[in-house]
Amino acid sequence: MKTKHLQNYCNYNFFQALLISTAISLTLFSCSQKSAETQEQATTSSQKNEENDEDKTNDGDNKVILFFGNSLTAGYGLEPEEAYPALIQKKLDSLGYDYQVVNAGLSGETTASGNSRLEWVLERQKVDIFVLELGANDGLRGIPTEETDKNLRAMINKVREVNSDIQIILAGMMVPPNMGPEYAARFQKLYPSIAEQENVKLIPFLLENVAGEKELNQSDGIHPTAEGQRIVANNVWPLLLQAIEQNTNS
Repeated sequence: MKTKHLQNYCNYNFFQALLISTAISLTLFSCSQKSAETQEQATTSSQKNEENDEDKTNDGDNKVILFFGNSLTAGYGLEPEEAYPALIQKKLDSLGYDYQVVNAGLSGETTASGNSRLEWVLERQKVDIFVLELGANDGLRGIPTEETDKNLRAMINKVREVNSDIQIILAGMMVPPNMGPEYAARFQKLYPSIAEQENVKLIPFLLENVAGEKELNQSDGIHPTAEGQRIVANNVWPLLLQAIEQNTNS
C-alpha cells in the first residue's frame, strides 16, 4: 500500500505493534478455545441465513454475491447490517442491481478451515460472484505462506469447478511487521501472485485507509468500527462493480 495508511499499518511503533499482536493472539486463542463449543451453533445459524438468502434468490431472478471470509467479513463486534457485505447490499439495492448478497463470514476462520467449509457452502448456495477474504488469521498465527497460498488456490479452484464462468475477487491482506520482515514481505507478495496466476480480480489491501487508524477500529485495534466497515465497503465496490458489469455483458 502506497499511502500514509500503509505506513501507519506496516511501520507501527514496535511497542504498539507488539500490543496489538498480543491482543490478536489472545483473541484468536480465545476463539479457538470456544470454537468447539460454538461451531455447531455458528454452522446452524449460517445454514439458516443461507437458506433464507436462497429462498429470496429463488423467488426472483437475483444473482448471488457470496462473501466468504473471517471476522472482518462477519462484522465482528457490530450489528449484521453494519458489516461491509450488508452495506454492499444496500448500495446494490439503491442502484437497482438485482443481486443478493450472502455473508458467509465466520470469525476465527483460517484458509485451511475455510477450504474445508467451502464445499458445504457451495452445495447449498448458488454463486455468481465470489469474494474471497481469508488469510489474515494465517498471517497472525505465523502459518507458512506456502500453506496459505495452497489453500487460497484450492478454494478458487473449487468455486470454478461449480461455475466455470464465475467472477472471483480476492481480498489482499497484510501482517504487522513484528511477525518478522521476511515473513511480512512474503505474505504481502502472496495475494498479487495468486491473483495474477489464477486470473482473479485483486483488492490490494482490504483494510486500506482503515488499518492503523485508531478511530476506525474497535478497542482491540483489529476489527473495524461501523465507520471503518463503510470504508472497507468502498474498497470492495470498484472491483465488485467491474465483476457485475462483466456478468451483465457475458
